[in-house]
Amino acid sequence: MEWVTRNIIISPKQFELLQKNVWSPNYVQAYMVIQGKRELIKLRYRGGHTREYPKKSYEIVLKGKTYHYNAEYDDPSMIRNALSFQFFQWIGVPSPKTRHCLLKINGYNMGVYLEIEAVDKAFFRKRGIAVQSLFYAVNDNATFGLYNSDSQDKKTSLFQGYERVIGKQTDVKQLKAFILKINTLKGKQLSLYLDQRLDIDNYLRWLAGAVFTGNYDGFDQNYAVYLHKTRFKYRMIPWDYEGTWGRNCYGKQIGSDLVKVTGYNELTRSLLAFPLIRKKYKNLLNHILKQHFTVKKIAPVVKLMISRISPHIHVDSTRKWALSVFDGEPDLIRSYIIERREIIKEALKKL
Repeated sequence: MEWVTRNIIISPKQFELLQKNVWSPNYVQAYMVIQGKRELIKLRYRGGHTREYPKKSYEIVLKGKTYHYNAEYDDPSMIRNALSFQFFQWIGVPSPKTRHCLLKINGYNMGVYLEIEAVDKAFFRKRGIAVQSLFYAVNDNATFGLYNSDSQDKKTSLFQGYERVIGKQTDVKQLKAFILKINTLKGKQLSLYLDQRLDIDNYLRWLAGAVFTGNYDGFDQNYAVYLHKTRFKYRMIPWDYEGTWGRNCYGKQIGSDLVKVTGYNELTRSLLAFPLIRKKYKNLLNHILKQHFTVKKIAPVVKLMISRISPHIHVDSTRKWALSVFDGEPDLIRSYIIERREIIKEALKKL
């Protein structure tokens, strides 16, 4: 893939407005230079705790399409999101496309960024997926449960933890009804309901992706859930996979055994309580272990991604991590894969 530079031009007034409040959800007006021509864009900061960082991430709307430009400030490799989304595509889960680029604002080199396709109407249109509603899991209350994750008090609304992106208020009511029923129905009734309202194959593949990549935050936030328009079943899409492959979302190195193979949310617990679904999940994990989660398949992709960005990272003074750490990331990811394989193999014996 050809290396690209994204050039943004913004007036002093609009730039001042942007910087006034890093937490503002409002866009400012700017331009992106594409093939020598200025195209009007909307621009704002994005992210959670990362908005306080010296190197910030951006969201851009260009001709109705949304793109995220992630600084990946906490990830010394800068490839964890990209590698994770590639892995999800291998295992059959739709995921955002990515590419690394240089970002320039008013001619100033902001350094290396990861351009990520947004999960929105354009995402589904591009893939020929009919979508009725779409919700982002924006915090750790998106557990598909009845109780707050921190206090364990009953939620004041079953929509806590979610943000509506596509759909109407009736779609919010539908999601709340889905969450209520998976927590109150039992036995055969629950089994029939899940079969009717959830794309179980998609869900198990999404679950496996979070488990293999080691995304501890991936079960109760950092995902999108959508309702298919003609099949009327909920499906999952991964989002924000920076804290994976041996590091957490702050870049701290973590043990390869941090994430259980059975995940952590209420919907997963309900599903895996059924022996037939548990068996299906076990077979899926075995298949992924053999076909996709191998050093042989992943290491060349890591090498290619690193080699593309390495010359630019080595002259990028905006990065938080020492170059020696960046240079050691392929070995760290390789070690994670080897260790994680053995951990999952052992866990499968008891599943």
